[in-house]
Amino acid sequence: MDFEFPLRELPAVMRGPRVERRRVLLGGSAFWGTIVEEGNERGLLRLDDGRTVDPQALVHLPPVDPSKILAVHISYRSRSMETRNRPKPTDTPTYFTKPPTSLNGHDGQILKPADCRYLNYEGEYAVVIGRTCRNVLPDEAWDYIEGFCPALDMGLQDFRDTDQGSMLRVKGADTLLPIGPGIVRGVNLFEQTLRTYRNGRVVQEAHIGDETIWGPHYVIADIARHITLMPGDVILMGTPCHSRSVDVGDRVACEITGLGRLAGQVVGIDAPRAAVLGVGHPPLDSPEVRRVALGFDERVPERFKENYRLAAQRQE
Repeated sequence: MDFEFPLRELPAVMRGPRVERRRVLLGGSAFWGTIVEEGNERGLLRLDDGRTVDPQALVHLPPVDPSKILAVHISYRSRSMETRNRPKPTDTPTYFTKPPTSLNGHDGQILKPADCRYLNYEGEYAVVIGRTCRNVLPDEAWDYIEGFCPALDMGLQDFRDTDQGSMLRVKGADTLLPIGPGIVRGVNLFEQTLRTYRNGRVVQEAHIGDETIWGPHYVIADIARHITLMPGDVILMGTPCHSRSVDVGDRVACEITGLGRLAGQVVGIDAPRAAVLGVGHPPLDSPEVRRVALGFDERVPERFKENYRLAAQRQE
């Protein structure tokens, strides 16, 4: 592992036992609970009021309520090699934001407007802030982390031409951030493998420890130099190579060993009503849009390309 600040010892947030907290909808109300890790009820969700329920039978809500969502542009070597043809994209991380209204829960619907062609997946892990954080050193930053979640940083790449800098419409549309199913502590993040699936086939894969350029402790210390991070805030830590577009009807999932599996269904919706009046910059199928949405196939493993093609032929 090549971190800006190597870990001298495993921080408390990554030391066991494993604890996973989820937020679910039951009887029209939201409840928090903890996944049972041992015994006959292993895998069930023990709500904070004492009831034990099967989480697979419940609607999952996003397990976060952030004041802001921040995202690293590139933080995996394979992604940097694909897009920049070098193992480190920039000397220091760069960021964009997603509005809290982009949040989506596990097994939710990911909406693809009819006038947009390119909706790309990006499997990631998210860092959830646990307490107010400002002006900290990297070694101190671990103590401000509540836990980690799988996430899908979906993007409408049709707006790349106009929103290249802000990424506002590219990454900020409603439903474009499935996250969860829960927040996990007690797992060594850098020993885990991230995989993204399209209709059950692996289209992204990375061992987090081997590919990470900047760890979350460095990113938090960087951001918190000037921006106060609040409890519940989310930092998305980037994606490995082979982000590609998906179609209506596709099922997309991000699985991180030790953290869990998050999924969402791509659903088509009508174009916005104002679009027919010519309001705003239209979605485009330009060379710049295709460069990002379709990627650089010559720089990614053949198995991802083949799985992507096969996944297009069927839907789960």
